[in-house]
Amino acid sequence: MSSVALPAPRKRGVLARALGFARRQALTVYSLLFFAYLLLPIAIVIAFSFNHPTGKFNYTWQGFTWDNWRYWDGVPGIRSAIILSLEIAFVASLVATVLGTLIALALVRYGFRGRGTTNILIFLPLSTPEIVLGASLLTLFLNLNVIFGFWTILIAHIMFCISFAVVTVKARLVGFDRHLEEAAMDLGANEWMTFQKVTLPLIAPAILAALLLCFAISIDDFVVTYFNSGSKVTFPLFVWGAARVGAPPQVNVIGTAIFLVALTAMLANVLIQTYRSKGAE
Repeated sequence: MSSVALPAPRKRGVLARALGFARRQALTVYSLLFFAYLLLPIAIVIAFSFNHPTGKFNYTWQGFTWDNWRYWDGVPGIRSAIILSLEIAFVASLVATVLGTLIALALVRYGFRGRGTTNILIFLPLSTPEIVLGASLLTLFLNLNVIFGFWTILIAHIMFCISFAVVTVKARLVGFDRHLEEAAMDLGANEWMTFQKVTLPLIAPAILAALLLCFAISIDDFVVTYFNSGSKVTFPLFVWGAARVGAPPQVNVIGTAIFLVALTAMLANVLIQTYRSKGAE
């Protein structure tokens, strides 16, 4: 009787290798799907910034055009809204970063009465719902008879941005090697020279990260701004108002531009830090 070789062991080997490959690449596939899920809405916003809708609503693809980018301020009120948002975001992020850096230095390096309470108060805006924060600021400004407008929006943005700046800079200061400052002072540098030449350059990446984070949060805020804006209209408020009567493609253009600027700034920061790390080696 003749015997016939069975291919079952080979099939099992191929199946085992396939399952092993799937297990090894499962995290990669999951990560790609996760990032695709996150980036899909942004891709749609970018794509529809080139759409040529026939009516007021930019919801269905009608055709490709560059006119939305050429006439990005073709919708009445959008130029003043984006300028106001940029002004508030720039000033609020700058002030909040400076104050947040000083507060982080005080909390990490000095012991004083009320330090624990200060830590709690710093984290409160991070955990408080925005609607509660906005309503509280609204009540405060009403009780003080403050005229709503640019300054109320700016004060509100500085207030909730400070917490993000403190947390970001504080994380860098916790792992800071104080021996570097002591060595500089042993070599004759005073307190200001030590801060300028040693401390500030080493915590500069955290300060820059806090600045960019505060800017992104400020320019994107809607809830707190809505409560304290008065007659002023920022870009998020403009988008909310425009969405009720239409959706002009210029909104997608501004959103795409903000995303590209933020992405460019992030990549530039990463490249600068990489270059500095290689230079230090």
